[in-house]
Amino acid sequence: MKFIHRKSIERLRSSESAHRGESGRSTSHLVRLSEASTRIGTTLDVLRTAQELADFTVPLIADYGAVDLAKTIPLGEEPQLRLGTNRDDETIFHRAGAASIQQDIPESIWQKEEPVFVPPNSPFTRAYFSRESYLEPELDVAEWEILDPGRAEKMRENGMHSLMMVPIHARGVVLGIAIFVRTKNPSPFDVSDLMLAENIVSRAALSLDNARRYTRERAVALALQRSLLPATLSGGSAVDLASEYLPADSESGVGGDWFDVIPLSGARVALVVGDVVGHGIQAAATMGRLRTAVQSLADLDLPPDELLTHLDHLILRLVAADGMTGEAPQSPAGATCLYVVYDPVARQCTMARAGHLPPAIVDADGGVSYPDVPAGPPLGLGPIHNVPYAAFEMTLSEGSLIALYTDGLVESRDADIDVGMDSLARVLGRPNRSLEELCSEAVGMLPTKRQSDDVALLLAATKVISPSWTATWELPATDPALVADARSLTRRHLAEWQLGDLEIEAEVVVSEMVTNAILHGSGPIQLRLIRDRVLICEVSDASGSQPRQRQACSTDENGRGLFLLTHLCNRWGSRWTSGGKIIWAEMDLPDRPPPTTAGTHSPNSGARSCGSR
Repeated sequence: MKFIHRKSIERLRSSESAHRGESGRSTSHLVRLSEASTRIGTTLDVLRTAQELADFTVPLIADYGAVDLAKTIPLGEEPQLRLGTNRDDETIFHRAGAASIQQDIPESIWQKEEPVFVPPNSPFTRAYFSRESYLEPELDVAEWEILDPGRAEKMRENGMHSLMMVPIHARGVVLGIAIFVRTKNPSPFDVSDLMLAENIVSRAALSLDNARRYTRERAVALALQRSLLPATLSGGSAVDLASEYLPADSESGVGGDWFDVIPLSGARVALVVGDVVGHGIQAAATMGRLRTAVQSLADLDLPPDELLTHLDHLILRLVAADGMTGEAPQSPAGATCLYVVYDPVARQCTMARAGHLPPAIVDADGGVSYPDVPAGPPLGLGPIHNVPYAAFEMTLSEGSLIALYTDGLVESRDADIDVGMDSLARVLGRPNRSLEELCSEAVGMLPTKRQSDDVALLLAATKVISPSWTATWELPATDPALVADARSLTRRHLAEWQLGDLEIEAEVVVSEMVTNAILHGSGPIQLRLIRDRVLICEVSDASGSQPRQRQACSTDENGRGLFLLTHLCNRWGSRWTSGGKIIWAEMDLPDRPPPTTAGTHSPNSGARSCGSR
């Protein structure tokens, strides 16, 4: 291959500059470089910037031009090369841009975004690894045929006779390589052409590197969002779900609004939605802290009003801790939250809110209402707003819909919030809509212009566990013989439910729970069995004391009941009630189809679809 070596290029440049001086050609180059600054790098999109470089240089410099970037560049990661990479490996690029004076770019073997393979010892790799331009004024197709038959065939078919390669590097990082070829233009490339190409590529490299950095940072932001918001939603036997989330910061794709669905004991489910002041990565990070805190508190099975009280205290501690560091992170003070618990056995819905808008409830006939949930203060405002949170309870009709949302969906600068809530009610009351369709239509009522606040919407279509899959008994607390009765009742119902495989383990579990209620509880005792996706055993009494597992000594006569629960059940725990407490345990069912549930239909419509976006 008769190419011009780098040292020869430098000598020719010096010689040409000495003979030319400040010629008109140099002035023309400056004009073109100025134009390149305005036409290349108009966006922070890597592929578009690469295409702009190819489009600008054809036919200005070449008849055909291509931009090949390191294979990791479009993904927003670090390039595959910093100097010193093993040169024996096959280098793989991605075709990021291409342009030609001919229609459909017949000179190119690869389409845009396809991987580009080059031989290990080709001029491509030499230019890429050395960061030195390659100039071959007169292409020797015969020699290229030995090195790369595929490219040689394209050279011959399209009359390629002159070639330049310019490495694309910026801020010490090699991003790729720009290729320039002449076909119809009979003049071979010279040093002046190479100097112009290098200057244009050098300016484009900065734009490409800015786009690469932005792409990487946006990928990090989106990964943060994916890790903070639930990847999938599951309402178990309690609800079918769908959701929608639109960040106001569409560039970074993250915001401070959030939602969650948390499984609770007794086949219940918690639905949560919240709004952190501001938007962007800082607000998203704060949102992640709150979501984690809510999940931890929900695991304690606290009532909604008590959970918000604990969450408020936690935020105050976080604000105080942030203040002690001397830094100024996004403060969670003033965040809002709505916490809803739905019980599919009793169709009971309990909710509390901290400065958040009330949920929308759609009954089976399509009527929409906003329950009068007491409006507690936003979270983290401090003792000056020492107003207690209050819970609100209501019984839902079978096949109801619960909608949790943030104010970005219903509030705008041009209209009162009541107008937005009325619009949302009209959308939710539409018949014959799936959950996904309702989500899309609710978000579709937003103005087409860019919203100023994040939007989160969570829809939950309630279901009911059939009464035939539950059994409840009242047991006298003063009669020790009731333990045997409890075992007998459990054994009989497991046989009716065709769960005889669990008979021995379930009898032991129920016996230990009832015995614990007799010894440490007070008042009437209630035993309840629920056949859900697991077998749920619950024993309630009027005592406020909570069970606590401890390690019994070898000489102790008691203290092993909860130890047995731990080994026989996959989960157990206790929760407060208005009249005392409930001890519950869950046991896996044998491998057989779960029972059917009722109430899986939307208001005035067919089945709801379940999903999250």
